[in-house]
Amino acid sequence: MSETLFIRLGSQEHEPIQWLIWSDQQHEVIASGDLNHASDLTHLTEKAEQRKVIGFVPASAIALKRLKVPGKSTRAIQAATPYMLEDDLAQDVESLFFAYGNVSKDKDDNNCFTAAVDREQLIRWTTWLSQANIKCKTLIPDVLAMPFIEGKWSAITLNNQILLRQGIWQGLVVEANVWALISQQWINTNTTELEASELEEVIDANEEQTNLSINAYATLPETLNITVNAMPEELPLALLAQHVDTKLINLLQGEFQVKDKRSANYSTWLWVAGIAAIALVTNVALKGAELIKLNNQTTAIEKEIIQVYKEAFPQTKKVRISTIKSQLSRKLSEVGGSASSQGDFLTMLNKVQPAFNEVTVLKPESMKFDAKRNELRIQAVSTNYQSFEKFKLALEKQKLTVSQGAQNNLDDQVTGSFTISAKGSR
Repeated sequence: MSETLFIRLGSQEHEPIQWLIWSDQQHEVIASGDLNHASDLTHLTEKAEQRKVIGFVPASAIALKRLKVPGKSTRAIQAATPYMLEDDLAQDVESLFFAYGNVSKDKDDNNCFTAAVDREQLIRWTTWLSQANIKCKTLIPDVLAMPFIEGKWSAITLNNQILLRQGIWQGLVVEANVWALISQQWINTNTTELEASELEEVIDANEEQTNLSINAYATLPETLNITVNAMPEELPLALLAQHVDTKLINLLQGEFQVKDKRSANYSTWLWVAGIAAIALVTNVALKGAELIKLNNQTTAIEKEIIQVYKEAFPQTKKVRISTIKSQLSRKLSEVGGSASSQGDFLTMLNKVQPAFNEVTVLKPESMKFDAKRNELRIQAVSTNYQSFEKFKLALEKQKLTVSQGAQNNLDDQVTGSFTISAKGSR
């Protein structure tokens, strides 16, 4: 296909939509226009039939995030990313869809580049196109299709908004009527975030703001103390069409990836698959009751795990079964256990538990695990001195080496400490 239909959708159904047909061979605009709202997309159905379709969506509805994620494989990095961003995003990560960009690393050694978008919003965009019988296999945040030059920003105006690209994975949409206020904040602040809640990662902390330079492809509102380089003016979608890199990011990935239609030959074998499906359904039906039972058991076990976790950490308000493992890891790290030493720490706790069961009047006040020395240090309190000696003997029964610290009597309570290690480890 030598021509491409570009469509920029709005966030809401009532917002206007821009479209443009670009000729790759002639390198020029064939046609362009505006639609009043999403229901008018049917006006583009015929234009989309014989052309490749690329959709742009407002970056204001998307959180572009760059971060360093530990992990060797892409799958492991992407699995960890939502939970690393859990505290940085306004919505629950389970309601968001995370699309990942094809960027290896940036100058700050970030190795994960993701675009987080509300799952319902992404469904709305794809539904609008589907209802208009427009097959669009690529959706791109609009600001990431703007020209990118290292060390300079690029900007263009569109529908009383200013599209601004600040880096390989940075950009935002600014309302034109607040441009003067926002640009002044860029000059006055040395932080990476502005107070305006919708603006994130506006300026790198390392960037010299006095040298801020913007390549403007349309007339911008007057801006003091910012170098504005007037570039040849372009239609907004024409500018995006000339600089878009479809390999950088496509929001339609994973479960939202648009599949190509099967060939005609494939349909002739569909009845064979139907027979196989009937056989499979019959087999599954025989095991249905057992599966329901297992699901009920799984649900009960998950509830029990959450209940035990809340009993162990009563200050915790929000617990999800999918994040308990990572939450436990954080709890372990708080008492000195690193990722590589958590197994030793848990083994030590398992050996110490019988002693606490035997000497119930002695209670732990604090625990600290020294991974390098493989030692568990316990500060404990009891009602008498004898319980400390009983506790020491109980630990030695578990073949542990115990060093008992000084004991103090205060208000009818006795406090003391123990240093515990496995025999032969010191």
